[in-house]
Amino acid sequence: MQRHYRALELDKILHLLAEETSCDAAAELALALRPVSSLAEVQRLLAETDEAHTMMARFGVPSFGGLKDVSNSLRRAEAGGTLNMVELLRVAMVLRTLRGIMDWRSKSEGVKSMLDWRFEQIMPNKYLEDRINNAILSEEEMADNASPELAAIRRKIRSASSRAREQLEKMVRSQTTQKYLQDPIITMRDGRFVVPVKAECRGDVPGLVHDTSSSGATVFVEPMAVVEANNEVRVLLSREQVEIERILAELSAEAGNFASGIISGYRAAVELNLIFAKANLGYKMKASMPLVNDEGRIELKKARHPLIDKNKVVPTDIELGIHFDTLVITGPNTGGKTVSLKTVGLLTLMAMCGLLLPVADNSQISVFQNVLADIGDEQSIEQSLSTFSAHMTNIIKIFDQADACSLVLLDELGAGTDPVEGAALAMSILEAIRNKGARIAATTHYAELKAYALQTPGVENACCEFDVTTLRPTYRLLIGVPGRSNAFAISLRLGMAPEIVEHAKALVSSENTRFEDVVQSLETSRQKLEAERKEAERQRMAAEEASRAAKERRESIDAEADKEMERARQRAAELIARTRGQIDAMLNEMEELRKKQNKILTAEQKAKLKSGLRKLEDEADPVNRKEGEDYVLPRPLKKGDTVLIYDIDKKGTVLQPPEKDGKTALVQAGIIQTRVPVSNLRLISEKQAKKQQGTVTRSINRSNVRAAMELDLRGQMSDEAIINVDQFIDSALLAGISQLTIIHGKGTGALRAAVQTHLRRHPSVKNFRLGTFGEGEAGVTIVELK
Repeated sequence: MQRHYRALELDKILHLLAEETSCDAAAELALALRPVSSLAEVQRLLAETDEAHTMMARFGVPSFGGLKDVSNSLRRAEAGGTLNMVELLRVAMVLRTLRGIMDWRSKSEGVKSMLDWRFEQIMPNKYLEDRINNAILSEEEMADNASPELAAIRRKIRSASSRAREQLEKMVRSQTTQKYLQDPIITMRDGRFVVPVKAECRGDVPGLVHDTSSSGATVFVEPMAVVEANNEVRVLLSREQVEIERILAELSAEAGNFASGIISGYRAAVELNLIFAKANLGYKMKASMPLVNDEGRIELKKARHPLIDKNKVVPTDIELGIHFDTLVITGPNTGGKTVSLKTVGLLTLMAMCGLLLPVADNSQISVFQNVLADIGDEQSIEQSLSTFSAHMTNIIKIFDQADACSLVLLDELGAGTDPVEGAALAMSILEAIRNKGARIAATTHYAELKAYALQTPGVENACCEFDVTTLRPTYRLLIGVPGRSNAFAISLRLGMAPEIVEHAKALVSSENTRFEDVVQSLETSRQKLEAERKEAERQRMAAEEASRAAKERRESIDAEADKEMERARQRAAELIARTRGQIDAMLNEMEELRKKQNKILTAEQKAKLKSGLRKLEDEADPVNRKEGEDYVLPRPLKKGDTVLIYDIDKKGTVLQPPEKDGKTALVQAGIIQTRVPVSNLRLISEKQAKKQQGTVTRSINRSNVRAAMELDLRGQMSDEAIINVDQFIDSALLAGISQLTIIHGKGTGALRAAVQTHLRRHPSVKNFRLGTFGEGEAGVTIVELK
């Protein structure tokens, strides 16, 4: 990594990125990351990181933990080589990880992503993964079911070993032989079963000696009775090893057949691991995606240096290349000048590496061909370079590299030599680099550079704010304000004798004193404006809060008014339904009276019925009556006029014009004749009446009206009841009846549920409800037709 990047601490950021990766290959890619200078490439890298950041927030992070570089093993297998069990298990682990990554992606199949082309390179191979895992149990053990031959061999080995052990156990338990044994145990030497025999009893136990103890007191003898069984075990073990080698060769050949696909998927997964590591680092830094340009414009809002504790770092706004091309930062030591300088450079390099930046939204950063920095004390004893010489050596190299596509960062420009010469040299260096078109940010203590920035177009002052009362920097960068050294104020605050400080002030030149006074005046004005701005902001937020509360209150009142209107409508609808029911009862009573001996109603009976109807009409208080109170008939009503009964929105025909009092008229509405107040009638013109097409006039037997308004379904099955309901509704529509009663009883509720489900889908049903007290309650359903 070049020196300029190390000076800005990019290497530390890359180490943080490497810690977020899950495999060695991705960590190596992270450490090898370098800034790119192509605008299109930087935009692509940032977009990929932002895409991963968004997917992480929605679906979590995919697991890359099992990725191992198995490329060499797979290429060897592809060439015909045989892999050992460790290598094959690593291949299976990589395949399992690739499958897990694709399973994670399948959770978001409907979401398009610019990372899809990388996911498409990953091809899981469940077949090979299962073949390896089923055959190999661990790095040193092959499974019995790896092949039928291996299973048969191992059964024979267990059988032969069992026979050998049985023979030896008989010897160990035998009273005759036991006295010759050092210990009554069975052990193994060179893969053969033996017993420990006392050295002096060697001739008493016939067999082959395979080993001797370190003391020489014990010899390990393979009795002749088990030699044959041991020989059989050794032969079978050799056959087992040959079969294991054959299985490994077979598995290696299969892995070699898929080598290219596995390697391609592995590389794509490593790249995805790096991209998601960038996104995860951005999440930890609370970072966002900046706007990117290649025109040298930098505008960082609430920027935070990523290597400073996020709970301690002070966000700051930094601007460069928009209204000015050179920024001169002044202020006391430890005030944050160098941090501001490093923040600009480091965030620029991070963006050029495709990393999200710890800044607020709508920040913008520029891509540069060169980011050149001279930061820190680089004096060298070996090269006999002082601080000044080291800085000048770096600046000379920077000057040779700088051009219009460069960002140049200079810390303590001109320091380490005579102040007069240093200030003059610093101004000359700034002018020379500016002439090359580079963007420059420099820190200094020289008052001459503050004046230079004030007098030169394209150069701007900035300072790191310092609180003299607490003797602590606030670390906020104030652009447009030259900094003060505050040496006199700090000395007084620390307890320096006032006469010494006053004498020092007298020694300062009058020009410098006037300049410092101007700076102090500017700082005082800035602080006053800042306080006023904060107060205005507070008042604005209070006004917004009051406006929001008022809006919520208004919405609450509107919602309550809507609820009241809805309750009024429901009460009116219930009242109208109850009134209609009472009218039906009166009509039935009228019909009964007519039927009795075919007698004509007496005048007294007619008056009683009319009085009851008027009373019911008065009780049925409509919701929309008030809206028509100002209506005036365009002319007097006459017999045959078509009118609208306003409160119930029902058309009728005038049978008898208003009497002498002029208050009521006799109107025929459907099958009902009733007297209606003239104020409740609206005259319908002939043109409006003609528009009503498809009108069918038919006579209806009033004796059947009540029967036509009720349907009794009790005792019927659901299918039969539905058919009867349809016929009932059709008959009601033909009769001009708008409200019906369906009697289904309470029972288990199955018939009621079936009827109401059918009514909910019926095209002629406007709404329906259960009956109220006096109507049958839950045993009936009241239906209103369209």
